[in-house]
Amino acid sequence: MQKNLVIVESPAKAKTIEKFLGKEYKVLSSYGHIRDLQKKGLGIDIENEFNPIYEIPADKKKLVDDLKKEAATASMVWLASDEDREGEAIAWHLHEVLNLNKDNTKRIVFHEITKKAILEAIENPRFIDYNLVNAQQARRVLDRIVGFELSPVLWKKIKPALSAGRVQSVAVRLIVEREREIKNFTTESSYRITASFLLPGSAQGELVELKAELNKRPKIKEEALNILNDCNSASFTIDDLVTKPGKRSPAPPFTTSTLQQEAARKLGYSVSQTMMIAQRLYESGKITYMRTDSVNLSGFAIHAAQEVITETMGKEYSQPRNYQTKTKGAQEAHEAIRPTNLAMPQIEGNAQEKNLYQLIWKRTVASQMSEAQFEKTTATIAISNRDERFTATGEVIKFDGFLKLYIESVDEDGEDDKSDSSLPPMHIGEVIEMDQIAATERFSQAPARYSEASLVRKMEELGIGRPSTYAPTISTIQQREYVEKGEREGEKRSFVQITLKEGKIKEANQTETTGSEKGKLVPTDIGMVVNDYLLDSFPKILNFNFTAKAEKDFDSIAEGEIQWQECIRTFYEEFHKSVSDAIEAKTEHKVGERILGSDPKSGRPVSVKIGRFGAVAQIGAGSDEEKPQFASIKKDQSIETITLEEALELFKLPRQVGSYEEKVVTVGVGRFGPYIRHNNVFVSIPKETDPMEITLEESIVLIELKRKKEKEKQIKVFAEEAELEICNGRFGPYIIYKGTNYKIPKGSKEPALLTFEDCKQIIEEAGTKPAKATKGSKGTKGSKETKTTKAKKATK
Repeated sequence: MQKNLVIVESPAKAKTIEKFLGKEYKVLSSYGHIRDLQKKGLGIDIENEFNPIYEIPADKKKLVDDLKKEAATASMVWLASDEDREGEAIAWHLHEVLNLNKDNTKRIVFHEITKKAILEAIENPRFIDYNLVNAQQARRVLDRIVGFELSPVLWKKIKPALSAGRVQSVAVRLIVEREREIKNFTTESSYRITASFLLPGSAQGELVELKAELNKRPKIKEEALNILNDCNSASFTIDDLVTKPGKRSPAPPFTTSTLQQEAARKLGYSVSQTMMIAQRLYESGKITYMRTDSVNLSGFAIHAAQEVITETMGKEYSQPRNYQTKTKGAQEAHEAIRPTNLAMPQIEGNAQEKNLYQLIWKRTVASQMSEAQFEKTTATIAISNRDERFTATGEVIKFDGFLKLYIESVDEDGEDDKSDSSLPPMHIGEVIEMDQIAATERFSQAPARYSEASLVRKMEELGIGRPSTYAPTISTIQQREYVEKGEREGEKRSFVQITLKEGKIKEANQTETTGSEKGKLVPTDIGMVVNDYLLDSFPKILNFNFTAKAEKDFDSIAEGEIQWQECIRTFYEEFHKSVSDAIEAKTEHKVGERILGSDPKSGRPVSVKIGRFGAVAQIGAGSDEEKPQFASIKKDQSIETITLEEALELFKLPRQVGSYEEKVVTVGVGRFGPYIRHNNVFVSIPKETDPMEITLEESIVLIELKRKKEKEKQIKVFAEEAELEICNGRFGPYIIYKGTNYKIPKGSKEPALLTFEDCKQIIEEAGTKPAKATKGSKGTKGSKETKTTKAKKATK
């Protein structure tokens, strides 16, 4: 009989733990959850206290059988899934499904995968914490109810295959509201006046520059000119000097949220990418558990950091400190994210793992280092003929402290006026020489769009979600195409600059690029329409306070303070009624539809709305005798801002530009931009080419270019059948026949050696199960089937 069976949820974690335990322990993985809510139907018995209806997925049944056999032959079973609520739920599901006996089943938790932590956990086992399990069940049940009941409303009122969720819909609301805030923002200009003064820098009479800024920003150019005119005849005197010591403290160790934000700023990682890398580091025993909202460090870690700092930088750099978690409802784990071995500043692994590990190591060690000490000097410069003052600031670091190792990054927001340089020697009453003064027109800035990292920070501030939900929420809203990562090239903007130098005032118009963004979250038309409808019909669900309160309720359930079914019942009674009312409600226009005006040619109404495959413009109404005309809106257009004139332009396409190889060449525009169509093959038109002006000759060049690229993908063509060929796709070779893709089975001949008969046999054996279209393939049916599959998944 196997003496000890340890079950964890990850094979990588199992492999690491197995190294620390002796031959008396066998470590196996459950590969995540072994059961989940039933996929068909709601999966919740509403009439029976909202009890979840669980099922074992088909792909997990063999695994469950194997685990049952192993558990039956073990004298002790150790459930070692992660220490958060989801981990507790996994342990409970294992206990229930494997029919484990309480007498020979123990639950162990640890926040790092090291030999010391594993052995300590085995020395201090406990049983399953049902309060944590119930908190996780409450989350799953509430989220399933919201998604299951709201999604069909969206299908009926907007379009099929949409979804809604308790946290995801609120995240979309944040992004939509920020976008509208930006669009409604009115830019105001003012003039920033800066000056360069010259002071004696040494006994030899060398002059040094002193940069200062006026303490007032005029709103109009005339006022700025008046100030420069007065300064032209003024003298300048040091009116006041103030020197103050200052200190700067290090940032606390990483939580899930702060790690995601800093990895985005310093390393350029997405939120999901950061969590994937952190998961690997945790499972290989390099860092502590990566889903946490605690900034606390263990006494062991604090002492280890003190040793590293003292040995490598000196005793004066060490300042041990404990941090207190300020996040409301912090509960996921009991320690911040840190390396398991602080004596190891670097690790082996791929570049991403090395970079993230070093970021965590530096942040942890820096949190236990001395404060940086600096001296800040502020000089006030008087203007002899005006009341305004120029101000110059300088900062000198007296002791670098934690800055020697780590500086926390910040999101770019506005102008950076900080100076880390010292000011030249000067004294009160000293008359200084003006070298140049410049008045530069500056503009107020609209709020910045959210990046993934700044959205996480906002969600955390509002109490929306928990460390385990940030990454999946942000991934979901992008996968659902409610939000996309947008890139803005920026626009040219002119500004005025007035300079005073050597007694002459000159004015010049200059240009700058403003509004350029990369990787920021932008709502799509569908995202905005869904948000507006949900906000109007289900204001409670999209209320930030409701979502935050739900998280607090989960916390209370986890503490055993409230009963989880009662919490769900209170919500459901009101929610279910509002869903019924929304389905029955009738509207004059389709949800999200916007009437732009009338078509000058036909007099029929022109509108924009969300169609089955995205945003469309429409001429006419469904009730008209004449069938309505439709045109897809361009990717850079929005149904919120498109004008009547812009919508009518869309109906000028498709247009014929001529014929090539006795086939018509047509130019059109689809959801993803303009295209050329020739012989049922679509060719994208480059962004810089106007589809209204492209010629036949230019179209032929693009057609031939695509052919050349496609030919490079071809492995083999057949004289017997022009529509049969073997191509090389993103996921390997495949057969394409009459627009449908077929996978080449393993064990077949080399693709280039396949005969016509071989290919026909593969196609016949595949029957109605063709391969999904590979990226870049020419198949049309394959592409449609892929879309259908996605739609079905979304519906589920």
